[in-house]
Amino acid sequence: MLEKLNPDKHLDGKEYKESINELEVKLETLQQLILDLQIPVVIVLEGWGSSGKGTQIARIVHPLDPRHFNVYTMDKVNEDMAMRPFLWPFWTRMPARGRITVFDKSWHRIILADSREKWRVTHSKAAGFYQDVNAFEKQLTDDGVLILKFFLHIGKDEQRKRFKALEKNEDTTAWRVDAFDWEQNHNYEHHLKQYEKMLNMTDTDENPWHIIEANDRKFATVKIYKTIIERIEARADSLRSLANAGNGQDNPPPPYTGPRFLRHTTPDKPLTDDSYKKELEHYQHRLQTLGNRLYAKRRPVVILYEGWDAAGKGGNIKRLTEQLDPRCYEVVPIGAPTQDELARHYLWRFYNKLPKDGHFTIFDRTWYGRVLVERVERLTPEPVWRRAYREINEMETHLHNHGAVIFKFWLHIDQDEQLRRFEARQEIPLKQYKITDEDWRNREKWGQYEDAADEMIAETGTPHAPWTIIESNNKKYARLKVLRTITEKLAETLV
Repeated sequence: MLEKLNPDKHLDGKEYKESINELEVKLETLQQLILDLQIPVVIVLEGWGSSGKGTQIARIVHPLDPRHFNVYTMDKVNEDMAMRPFLWPFWTRMPARGRITVFDKSWHRIILADSREKWRVTHSKAAGFYQDVNAFEKQLTDDGVLILKFFLHIGKDEQRKRFKALEKNEDTTAWRVDAFDWEQNHNYEHHLKQYEKMLNMTDTDENPWHIIEANDRKFATVKIYKTIIERIEARADSLRSLANAGNGQDNPPPPYTGPRFLRHTTPDKPLTDDSYKKELEHYQHRLQTLGNRLYAKRRPVVILYEGWDAAGKGGNIKRLTEQLDPRCYEVVPIGAPTQDELARHYLWRFYNKLPKDGHFTIFDRTWYGRVLVERVERLTPEPVWRRAYREINEMETHLHNHGAVIFKFWLHIDQDEQLRRFEARQEIPLKQYKITDEDWRNREKWGQYEDAADEMIAETGTPHAPWTIIESNNKKYARLKVLRTITEKLAETLV
């Protein structure tokens, strides 16, 4: 891709001026089209040191309305970035629909030999890195994000010349060249192979790399402009074609015929009060100790709660956290998405809440709403929620690769117990807020929710992120089983 490409292509000044004026007007017009069609656009600039990324970013955004774009420089790794999965800072900076985000350096950089220390990937983890990156880009593209990836290619001699020119001005530009940069130039052929591999492994039909011959900045600018314009126009044409074709009728999914987990689980489990008190104290103390060890070893924990309405998630979470250091955990209740959240990929709001290394995040309802309530209530088309099985597995694999310990609990009660709890809530003034008309409507669709939960467990239960069904007719038994499951797994993990 790079080895056979000559970066020394030129454009004379007159031709550049004639081209750039027209291209800037065109790009300015297309920004309004992006807003009208609600297309989220991500522009990535990678390349050699001193290949002109900053200059090209300035030229890209020059004709644009600054109210509708963001530019992020991703070269420096701060503490928040270093203590979370490497895709986290990019997920959290994804644009809303109709906006443009430009990344100066990107998620691809950590695989390269010149990556700054904290994000460097070892050869043994490289395969997982490429899988995570390609999955990430596909998830965004499937959701409608237009990704434009540019690699600015300059020759060894040109790079050396630029380094020397920068070093001449000690007051303003010399700081931009350091030992890392010169090492890249001195070992240009080695780094060329590293770039070549990265580009080949992450170049896909949906998200190709655009190689920019950048020895001449004018030529590079015009090629980047033309590529952006062509890709935006192509996306706009595609969206218009889809709109004209119509979305068709979204029929209910076919009857579920896979494994049955819930109906084969008896939710009644007896437990004496004396046993509960003794075991609760034991497991809470053990979790407190393990939490301290977890913090010392910098391992993040993600705990997911799903289950039937009135299954006891709130009380369960309260007992789970009672003895934990409150500085080291966060409980995240998930409700209907806000307008800001709806304007992005559905996983965006969950990435924003992922724990730092050594901390717990406990989700009361989770990203599995995509394949539960959104499926049953037909809020999301079937192809989209079915795609979520793959996306969720990819996300949880990415968390696991980072070192996160993942727990997924389904709190299971039977219909009679749910009815008893619903009626009890209606009779107690302090608990009446917990019962809504929506709860009663969901109860009428018990069979559909059971199908959705069973298929969810079958499709997303993995060795590194298994589901645990918690028999919850007896709330005390359920609390102990969650605590026992977590403490046993953490003790095994932290050996």
